[in-house]
Parts: sequence; structure tokens; C-alpha cells
Amino acid sequence: MANKKQLTVHNKSDRPDNIVLKEHETIETCLDIESQLPVFMRDFFIYLKNAVALSTRLAYLQDIQFFCRYLVKETNITSAEGLKEITAEEFSNITAKDINRFIGDYCTRYMIKQDHNVKVMENHNRALARKKSSLSVLFKFLYRDEVIKNNITDGFNPIRLPKPQPDAIKRLEIDEVARLLDAVESGELFTEKEKSYWEKTKLRDRAILLLFVTYGLRLSELQQLNITSFNFNRGEFRIYRKRSKEVLMPTNRTCEKVIKEYIEFERPKEETLDDENKDALFLSLQKKRMTTKAIRNLVKKYTSFVLGTSPENGYSPHKLRATAATSLIQQGFSIYDVQNLLDHDNVTTTQLYAAHKKNVKREIVKNFEWIDED
Repeated sequence: MANKKQLTVHNKSDRPDNIVLKEHETIETCLDIESQLPVFMRDFFIYLKNAVALSTRLAYLQDIQFFCRYLVKETNITSAEGLKEITAEEFSNITAKDINRFIGDYCTRYMIKQDHNVKVMENHNRALARKKSSLSVLFKFLYRDEVIKNNITDGFNPIRLPKPQPDAIKRLEIDEVARLLDAVESGELFTEKEKSYWEKTKLRDRAILLLFVTYGLRLSELQQLNITSFNFNRGEFRIYRKRSKEVLMPTNRTCEKVIKEYIEFERPKEETLDDENKDALFLSLQKKRMTTKAIRNLVKKYTSFVLGTSPENGYSPHKLRATAATSLIQQGFSIYDVQNLLDHDNVTTTQLYAAHKKNVKREIVKNFEWIDED
């Protein structure tokens, strides 16, 4: 088997190498998928490249690749033995009923054979809706580009998604955040074996948790942080949000303090690191940039202490993002300010967290009577 090629970057932009490298790795994955798909989709690939965010491009391509595999292995729609051999004419003969059967029947539960095991895969409505969206974009483009004869997307079955309920949003309460930070400070909830590991990472772990609950950062935004992301003289740090949007965030005294203490007293010294990891802020004990999986597991472990559950059932970094949003709103900050801080595309997302403030208002009014009862 050919080894996966090692990417290096010749970076002439002002973006950090790790951000640029990650972007190019995703592009390479997109190109690899495109090389496996039918040639008549080439103009669609160009459209995706220029019309949507890179992460969205990858998600669409993965869904379309999955659909083409289904056509080859599970249907008589195509006589092709490989994905690339599917013809435009065969695609033109696909009906809305075929798509509805794929999404509503096959995708809800299918099997993947792995060596001697069979893995059962299930998709619920949110995942099904994404697959439907990917195929809708593809078929609309092919119709517009006159590759297929009809626009079949109007015949796609609707997929009902649950309406977000503010009371169902999982997040930590303010007192639980205090207990979370106390847990990482004291280490008293760890076993003796766990304490030996905690002693080596407690400053790092504290900095990670504080950045999450203060700024509501996305997991990828925190994982990509570098030492040079921070300018303490100016009191700010730089992050890269969705669609490679560059944003400056202000630092407060607490975050500046914990990050400086981690860098000075716990983070491995620069001379002991390889070139790829010299600038990475959060490092593993192996002196490598922490992966998103490692950070997610760290957050789930600490939040499980507060929640009184197992690490597997602890809260994810995204729920600490929700914690930051609700905490800021409960402190009286405008939903528009919170929207700006968390980078929500739509203020209606932020309003979901604002709904929690109703209980605070009720308590204020209940304890603020102008007329005494007789």
C-alpha cells in the first residue's frame, strides 16, 4: 500500500503554518474523493471549491461519495463496477423516489463489514437532513448545467427536525463552573494513579477549560492556538474562525495569568520540541500539539466530576460554548454582544441561550414587591 504523502507548506501568508497545513490537508482529502467520482461532476467540484466553506465542501463530497457507493453496490440504477464509471445518463435516470428510498430507508440503518465483524450504522434526522442537502445541491447544479434532464429535488421527502428547546440546552451552571475549576486546581477528585498524570498537566488543563468557559471557543479554534497567537502587550490573541475568518479576541487578567503560568512552569521548553510543535500552545506529554480528540476527552473527564457521571457521559467542548453563552447573558450582556463574541451566524441561535434569563427575571420580580401583603 502506498504511504500517504507528507505535506509541507511554503507559507507566504500571515496565517500560522499549522492553520495553512490543516487547510491543505483538507483540500487533499477533497481532491482524493473527487478523483474517485464520475468525471461528469467536474464542474460541480469547481462550483463547490468557490461557493462554500472548505469544511462544507468536504462534507458534501463525502455524502456524494457515499451515495455513489450505494448506487454501485446496492441498486440496479447503474451497471458500473466503480464509482468513476457511473455515467451522466444513468444519473439522469435517477428519480426523486430513488433518493427518498436512499435517505429514508437505506441511510437510517445499514451495515459495514470490517474483517470478521459487521458494524451497524444508524443515522437520525439531523444526519439524514445533511445527506439530503448534499444531494439537493448536486442535483440542482447538474440540472442547471444541463447534465440531467429534470430537477427532481422538489420531489425529495421533507425531513422533520426537532425545534431547539432552550430548556434542553446542555450547559454548566455558574456554580458548576466554579466546581469545575476547583477540580482542576486541587486534583482531589483524582485517584492516586490519576494524580501522577494530573500533576504534569494541571496548568495546561486549567488554561484550556478557562478559555472554553470564558470565550466559548470552538474546539478547532482552541486546538489551533499557538504561543504567537497571543500578544500580551496589546492584551489580545488571534483566532481563526469558520471560513478562515481572522479575529482578534481581548484577553482578561485571569486568562493572561493562567496561560503565562502554563507556558512558564509546565509547557516543555522550546529547545526540546521539534520544529512542527515549537509554536503550538497546548502540548501533549509526548510534546506534540494536542489533537481535537485529546482535548475533547480532557473536557469530558473534568466535566464528569461536576456532573457526577462517567467520563464518557461528560460534557463536550461545545457544551462549554453553551455554558459561556448562557453565563454571559445571565450576567446581563446583550445577546448581540454575545453573538459577536461567539461568532453565531444568526442572532436567533444566541436567543436560545437568552431564554434562560427568563428565570432570572422571575426571581428578581418575585423578591421585589412594592406593596406588602396584609
